[in-house]
Amino acid sequence: MYVIVGLGNPGKKYAETRHNLGFKVIDYLAYRNNIEVKKIKYKALIGEGMIEGHRVMLVKPQTFMNLSGQSVMEICNYYKIDLSKLIVVYDDIDIDFAKIRIRKKGSAGTHNGMKNIIYLLQRDEFPRVRIGIGRPEKGDLVNFVVGRFNEKEKEDIILSIRSAAEAVENILGEGMDKAMSNYNK
Repeated sequence: MYVIVGLGNPGKKYAETRHNLGFKVIDYLAYRNNIEVKKIKYKALIGEGMIEGHRVMLVKPQTFMNLSGQSVMEICNYYKIDLSKLIVVYDDIDIDFAKIRIRKKGSAGTHNGMKNIIYLLQRDEFPRVRIGIGRPEKGDLVNFVVGRFNEKEKEDIILSIRSAAEAVENILGEGMDKAMSNYNK
């Protein structure tokens, strides 16, 4: 089974923020593949189904971003998930706006949700799909990531959400190397 985790913060207050792109990708994957993500388990909203011939669990941790690892660790421990079958999708300020980057492993960078996942799993060898949100020219980084997209940005970010979901499907269907070749441009 593949576990596909989208990072975000629960609640209406954060629903349309930059930091919730992982949740948006999970929602779009669920829609495209007819999977309901509404069961509450492992401190997360989850849904199980099939994507590209593989059994998957779609996961939206409900612990708030900085504690995302609690949910991920519970699922990985319970199902004894090979970390190569854990895919984490999240926003990244270190990538240009609306760009997609796929990696097989790596550090958390500046992302606190990823820092918590890596800290609790004690490993960073799992795939991730990152969506660039850019950086503010100046100002508070926290307010930027929990801020909303402006009208001009919304169209591009919707396309990026779709592209990130398709990248996850491509990983499942054709493997990491092919997906990286297709999406890391």
